[in-house]
Formats: sequence, C-alpha cells, structure tokens
Amino acid sequence: MRWQIEVTPLDPSADSLGHVISNRLRAFGVEATETHTARLFYLEGDLDREGAECLATKLFVDPVVDAVAVHAWDEYASDAHGTVSIFRRPGVMDPVEAGILRGARRLDVPLDSAATAVRYGIQGDDGSLEQAAALLFNPAIEEAQLHDDRFPARVLAGGDITARIEVPLIAAEDARLEQISTEGGLSLTLLEMQSIREHFRGLGREPTEIELESLAQTWSEHCKHKTLAGAVRYEGDEVPGVGTSFETPNLLKDTIKEATVRLDRDFCLSVFHDNAGVIAFEGDQALCFKVETHNHPSAIEPYGGAGTGIGGVIRDILGTGQGARPVANTNVFCVGPPDMSATDVPKGAQHPIRILKGVVSGVRDYGNQMGIPTVNGAVLFDKRYVGNPLVYAGTVGIIPRDRVDKTVSPGEAIVAIGGRTGRDGIHGATFSSVELHEDSERVDSGAVQIGNAITEKKVLDVLLQARDRDLYTAVTDCGAGGFSSAVGEMGEKCGAKVWLDRAPLKYAGLTPTEIWISEAQERMVFSVPQEKVEELLELCRSEDVEPVVLGEFTDTGRLELMYHDETVGDVSMAFLHDGLPKITREAVWTAPASDTNALPSADVKADLLRLLAHPNIASKEWIVRQYDHEVQAGSAVKPFVGTRGHGPSDGAVIAPILGSQVGFAVGCGMTPRYGDVDPYHMACAAIDEALRNVVSVGGDPEHCAILDNFSWGNANFPDRLGGLLRASYGCKDAALAFRTPFISGKDSLNNEYKIGGETIVIPPSLLVSALARVPDVGRSVTMDLKDAGNALYVVGETRDELGGSHWMWLYDRLGDRVPELDCDRAPKILRAMHGAIRRGLIRACHDPSEGGIAVAAAEMVLAGEVGARIDVGALSVDDASLTPLTRLFSESLTRFIVEVEPANVTAFEEAVSGLPYAHVGETCATAELVMTTDDDELLRASAATLESAWRPALTRWLEDMDTKED
Repeated sequence: MRWQIEVTPLDPSADSLGHVISNRLRAFGVEATETHTARLFYLEGDLDREGAECLATKLFVDPVVDAVAVHAWDEYASDAHGTVSIFRRPGVMDPVEAGILRGARRLDVPLDSAATAVRYGIQGDDGSLEQAAALLFNPAIEEAQLHDDRFPARVLAGGDITARIEVPLIAAEDARLEQISTEGGLSLTLLEMQSIREHFRGLGREPTEIELESLAQTWSEHCKHKTLAGAVRYEGDEVPGVGTSFETPNLLKDTIKEATVRLDRDFCLSVFHDNAGVIAFEGDQALCFKVETHNHPSAIEPYGGAGTGIGGVIRDILGTGQGARPVANTNVFCVGPPDMSATDVPKGAQHPIRILKGVVSGVRDYGNQMGIPTVNGAVLFDKRYVGNPLVYAGTVGIIPRDRVDKTVSPGEAIVAIGGRTGRDGIHGATFSSVELHEDSERVDSGAVQIGNAITEKKVLDVLLQARDRDLYTAVTDCGAGGFSSAVGEMGEKCGAKVWLDRAPLKYAGLTPTEIWISEAQERMVFSVPQEKVEELLELCRSEDVEPVVLGEFTDTGRLELMYHDETVGDVSMAFLHDGLPKITREAVWTAPASDTNALPSADVKADLLRLLAHPNIASKEWIVRQYDHEVQAGSAVKPFVGTRGHGPSDGAVIAPILGSQVGFAVGCGMTPRYGDVDPYHMACAAIDEALRNVVSVGGDPEHCAILDNFSWGNANFPDRLGGLLRASYGCKDAALAFRTPFISGKDSLNNEYKIGGETIVIPPSLLVSALARVPDVGRSVTMDLKDAGNALYVVGETRDELGGSHWMWLYDRLGDRVPELDCDRAPKILRAMHGAIRRGLIRACHDPSEGGIAVAAAEMVLAGEVGARIDVGALSVDDASLTPLTRLFSESLTRFIVEVEPANVTAFEEAVSGLPYAHVGETCATAELVMTTDDDELLRASAATLESAWRPALTRWLEDMDTKED
C-alpha cells in the first residue's frame, strides 16, 4: 500500500519555520500575512496502517512538539487550498529518503520506496501564492504544486534500452559537427570535432555515443585545462621581466609549474599529478591540500552546488596517494552585493543573499556531518558576481609518507564503492566549460547534484581501514565525468575494461552512456589485486557501503566499455588522453586609462566606520558560527579570537596529531579589485596576503606551499586571456621571490553570464591558499590586543598605493596605483616575523589588508577590548609627504601590526633590524582607538563604536531575509 504522512507543529504559533518563511516573503515584497508549514512523507510498500504509524511515530515525529496524521494514499482527499507543496524532482537525491529506508529495515517494516515534501500554507491571494512559490523552490532540483499536496505522478524509466548508439560523424560537414556538439552538450570546438572525425575516419567506422561522450569529458576545459596548459601569443603592455611581445608554448608549465620546478623544495612530495598536492609534515606523516571550484552548479542550485563542491574536494583528499584522512575544510564565496534590489537581479539568476545562504548551508551540512572542521575562508561581494557566483571549497588531509605513491597494474580489479549511479550530474564537466546564461537553470539543471554526507563518511571509514590493510594499490574519486574520468585516468598507462551493467543504479532505465558519465556523488574507484577483492567487498558490507566489481585494468592500452555482452565503446587511451588538437591562442592587454581625478575629501572617522561595515570587511560571524571548527579537537587558533571570541583571525592553526605540538596554518589571499588595474600585481598581492595570514599565526614561511585557483571569464577573448597570462606570470615571480612552491591548483574559465545581448563578466579572480607548518602551536599568535602598556609596531613600508583599495571603493573610484610586491624585501620580512613569533617576542599580530592600517588596528581593538594609540606619522614610508589619509587606508603589501611587551622591545627591534619598521604607539587601558599624525588627532572611536559598525553589518542583511535550507 501507499501512505501519506503529515507532520505539523502541535502549537501553530510555535511554527518557527513558518515565521522564518513569512519574514523572508515579506522581505521580497510578497504580501503573506502568515505561513504554516507541514512535513510530508510518502511511503510505498507491503506495509499496513500499523506499519505506517510505526514509521511515523518512531522516525518522523517528536511527540512533544509535533502532531501527525496518517492517510492511505488512494483514499486521501487533499484539502490543500492556499498551499505550495515542494517536491524533489525525479532522480534528485534526497538523503532523508535513504534514512527512511534504512530506518524501516531496522524496524522490520516492509518499505519499497519513500519520498518527502514540504507544504507551505500561505495566507494571501493567488498572486501572492505564485510569487511565494517562485521564492520557495528551485526548479533545477525541485517542483512545486499549488493547492495540491498529493504526490505527483512520475515515470522515471521508459522503454527498452539501446545499448550501442552510433553517431554519424565521419561524413558530417563542419556545420553538422558543430550542431552535434551543441545539441549533445559536449562543449567541443569545431577543431576538436574535426580531430575526432579524422580519427574515426582512419578507423573506418562511426564513433559510438559513449565514445564521443568520453572524449568530451576528457577534453573538457574542466578536466584538461586546455587554455592554461596551451600555447599563448601575447601582445601588450610589458609583462615584468618577460616583454611586450612573446609566445609561450604552455602557459601553465612556463609559469606556475616552472616556479615549483626551479625552487625544487625538498618538502614537496607530490605536486600537480595527483588529486591534491602533498608536502612533508612531521615524522612519517605528510599533508595534502586541494581547493576546487563549483561555480556553475552553485549558481543554479546553491545548496547542492556548494555541498557537492565540498564533498568533491573531500574525495580528492581521499583519492590522493593511497588515501588521506581529511582534517580541515576551507571555503571562499564570491557573490553579488547583499543590498541588491530584487529588480536589479538579472533574469534567470538568483538574489545574492539567496545564493549566499544556500552555499553556506551546503558547506555547513556536508562538512559538519562528515566530522571535518571548517576553519578558514572568506566572502567577497561585487556586483559582477551576481549572475556567476564563485564557490571555492578546500580540504587539508594527513597521510603516511609511505602512502603518497600509488600504482595501477594490469589484471587488477576495478572496484567502485559508495553511492549509487543516477542521472544527476550528467554533463557537469562540459557544463562548467561554457558560460552561464538566463536559461541555464532550465536547460542545464541535469548537471546539478545533491550530496549525501553520511554516505561519504562511511566511504571514508572503509577507505582508511582498507588502506591500512593493503587491500588496494590505487584509488581515485568519481568527480567531473564520473566513471569516465576516474577509470579513464587510472587506466591511462595500461588500459581498462568495464561492464557498465554491473553498476548499482538509483533507479532503472539508465543508458550505458548515462551510467558512464553520471556525476552521482560519493563514489570512489579502486585498483584491487584479485586475491584481495573479496576481503575488500566484505569490509564494505560490514560498514553498510555498497561495492561492485566493474571490471579490470588491462595491458591493451584501450578503454573497452561493455553493456552485458555488447561492446558499446572501444577507444585507445593514447587518443583519449593525448589526441586533443593543439592551438595557439591570442592574448592582448593594455592598462586601463589612468584615474587622474583628485582624491575626494574625507571624514576619516566616518570612513573608517563605513569601511568596517563594508560587506567585504564586516564580520562573517553569522556564517562561521554555523560551521563546526572544533570537531577532531585539533584547533589551536580558531576562526574567531579575542576576549569574547569575535575577532577575525588571520589564519587557522590545527594540530592534527594527538599529543604533538606540531601543527599547520592555513590561510588565503584574494584581491580581485587590483586585477581591474593590473592582474600581474593582483596575483602578487594574493600570494603576499595568503602568506601574511599564515605567518601572522605562527606558520613557517620556509616550510610553506601554495595553491592557485583561477576563476576567469571567457579566455577565447584576447583581452581576458591577456589578463590571465599576466596573473600567471605574477604568480611565478611572487612564488620564486618567497621560495614558496605551488603544489596544486585549478582553473575555472567561462565565468560569464549572458542575458539578452549583454554579458556580465566576473572580475579577474585568483584565490591563493597557503599551507604552512607550525613548529609549535603553543607559540601561535592571535590578532587581538592583549594588555595595556605594550608597544605597538608596524613592520613593513606604507606607500602611496590606494589604487583598488576599499577606501577608493567607498567613493566609487578605482585608482591607478595598486600595491606592488617588493620581491627582495618581502621574504625577509616574513622570515623575521616568523623568527620573532617563534621566540615568543610578539603578543599580538595582525596583517593589514582591506582598509589598510586603520581597519586592521580597529579590528585588534574591538577583538581584545584593549585600547590603542597609533601615530601614523611615525610609519615607515617611501615618501615622507604621504597624506594622513593614505597612511590610514593604503593597502600596501607585507605589513604587520605587532604588539610587544616592554621587556621584549629590544629583542624585537633586533629581530627586524635592517627592515622597514616603526614604533607607532602603545596599547592603553581605555578600550578605544586613537589615531594621530604627529600631534594632530585624526580619529577617536571606542571599541563599542567600532564593533557596532563591524559586527552586525552583514548579519543584518542575512537575518532580514532569513530562511532555512532543507
């Protein structure tokens, strides 16, 4: 029988979700006086009323606060007028459904299937109801019914499956080739389609659908990075040290990888070729680090996009070497302005607040349920991110050094474990290789996935046990391209044969091609010696993880795909991985016109308070408090510090080995506004900021590695590619200067949003993440001022560099002189600062970034509730005529504000001798910030005033439109 179960609050006035939804609807202008909610559960199986009531009372209801009604499905007469009911679309994973089925098994209730929904009863007219529905559901993963809460009729599978489908290609004209690529969602260029046509002409046969899809996944920008790893011819303003006109045969190899090769640091154990970079850590342990982007999926479905983004990068760590244990997560989000009017949001895009709340919830739910602390990140706002938000997700793992390498041998079994395969995520790799547009939500919704953290946690438990029992020789994750990429990459050097009909499916009706390229989540692929297969399968079953032997690795050099006894695909590994045609792309870049207008007059105190309330600077506490940063009990420096735990930490410090004082620091840098002036200097600044963050909390700059994550526009346009090239050379020069190798990276191109005849291009965006060893976490330093009567120093030089600054942003100006890196002096400053921290000479340390010295000092005061009196006239400067305004708000690089006890002043000054530094003031008992120049007072503000500007600014926007994610 089929049953519908309805759960509602016993006390309607205590319907907290209803209150939240009412507030949210009113915030978006929907006239809804009151909202009542109900959770709906739909059950099907050989269960009677007693069984349905058993599940209702034991699984769905808290009898203290909930009321429940159980209805036979066929007899249920819906009385749902004035309601919106939200259901998951067919094929979209719902973790609650899996939990219901598992619970029913344990209760011995026969249940075949389950589904869930939420019903919103909204008091208002039909127009209000339709408006509410548009705000309450995401058509990419959900469907809505008005005035009806009965489960919608669905057909998931249809007709017989044709296993082998040939695509008529070898006689196709060029126009037809382009049509095949577009209609098939392949994202292949005409040249690439021509290469495929010529290859199969040589074989004398047509390609099959699955072969064409395999090539599309492998050759996608997402997987192959063909732009950054391709040849580029540049013309334009001089690239420092390179010239104005030159060609590079491989941009990535000649810049970012070249820096790592030339540095040849002995702590680098694995770089660029595995799922994550690996560095030596302590004893027989190593650290691995990877940051991924999940931009396009998050634009369509923020919750699922961010959740599967963090789930995917966790699997990257699981698939590094022979498997690492995740110990920390990071995240960075870039979205449109929080105060954007709903009428200004482009058609097909979602409001920035809705995007932000969705991605935060996705990261929160996945990371928390996995038991991995989320310890570091950032949120940036710019109107150019409104149609194409950026979502970066990172994970740090720990791995035994003798497990860093892996090998795949012919004859070993291909074993997949984890989630089942469905239609979710199909064409995710190719979808992320093109621009978004106003119809992406409707056309490309199949590329979106919803994750299940509990399944991945069980996969993690199995993997670590299997690794330590030597049950496999290699492992990787099913990411972009699904089985296609995982098996294709593992078998690249030898060959592989796969039986697709063996894959466990979420539901019937998937074609072999869909099985092969689905990006359904929580799946890992292993290479397993035949004699250990059964032991691995038994281990999986003991942890309630579903395993399957898909096939075996071979020595044929071919990828052979079977469906039952029929060959549906057979392509050489050489062509699959090395057949991509090579082209030389054109790049140009000219500096924007100089901003020569005079600086506006300013009230520096008012400007400081405005800066503290700027969404890029304001407290992100509303977000961070949702993340568990204490799980695993390794946190030494937390995301928030200070007397009341709300000061913004520069970086996080984790001690991952029980009983050891050795830890690691993680931080990040991102300065997109500088890229509007010059992407070269933007890249240098991002690296400098990331390194300042980890050094500020105790990280060793001499045992530090960095990651690059480029998010850019369409690099087929020469001006966009010119900026990307300049940023790449900036990365190289800064990495060489700091002797800090890149160990991994990722590029995400085509981050543009097309609407009508216009295109919104994101700003040049480079996230640099830093991972540094901390020799003794007991010596770590936080940014909050500690005691009155201590000396305050600023280490580093302040220059006339207001270009791209947040102060200029207050006045809708850009400026033309962005901060530039001193490649000779900056590394010396970092080494000196680390030495002083290791010796215990520093009580507090904070690096000025957005908003300059003024904002950094204000943050130190409000965090420590200790006052500071600072004379900016005493700063070390490159020009004595710098105005007080420039001294306050310039964002010059490689600077630190430092608190030093009187007993350590001499030793500290000796530690930084020969470098630019200045004794600029003292801490004081009155909790206020006083900034002067010589004898003139520039501003005076109490810690309470500073906090009232900084702490609630962003939270106000988020809470005003509060909602609750499933």
